[in-house]
Amino acid sequence: ETSGFVVHLPENQTYGLGLAAYSMASAYTTQQPLVRMARKPLLEAASLVDGSGHLARLSGSEILYLSEVRSEHAVSLITEVGVRLSAARTASGRIMLAHLPQAEAKAALSTSGLHKSWREIKERLELFQRRGWAEEIEEVSRGQRSIAVAIVDHLQRPAASLAVTYRVDVAENEQAVDAAIAVLMKAAKSISQRMYGTGTKAQ
Repeated sequence: ETSGFVVHLPENQTYGLGLAAYSMASAYTTQQPLVRMARKPLLEAASLVDGSGHLARLSGSEILYLSEVRSEHAVSLITEVGVRLSAARTASGRIMLAHLPQAEAKAALSTSGLHKSWREIKERLELFQRRGWAEEIEEVSRGQRSIAVAIVDHLQRPAASLAVTYRVDVAENEQAVDAAIAVLMKAAKSISQRMYGTGTKAQ
């Protein structure tokens, strides 16, 4: 308690985790292998489109951002480490949902607030899985577009996602965007192999 690892809650006659424990957990998160392996390719992809790179994981119907890197000309976004956003509205969430069994994806989307039929959503998820990446355009931040690929585990389930966010007008530079997608897909495959002994479905 003196060191700040726990806090006494007399009204409940119990203890809760303190700021020191939280800080230690946060430090561990930034050092975990997944974050370390993703940093370099995220920065490379982000630099190609003058944007930001993100590592995220799926948490129910939301995504949780684990890491963020920014290129020199990237703007400040709301997608900082620890932030949670609706999976249905983000490229990261969409590509991870696309790698889930349909029943799980449908359940996760049931509270998303999207005013679309399951058939329409299902078709989009199938497209994302087939081509290997998902996108969103100005649904999270005005004037920004995101693309994301999935890191899958040995069961071909989504373990995390790699994404880049950049200005909408940069999308006109198709060569740069295609290069960024290629970097993300190569990195996702490599991380899947190194972490889980497998590769992504995307080629």
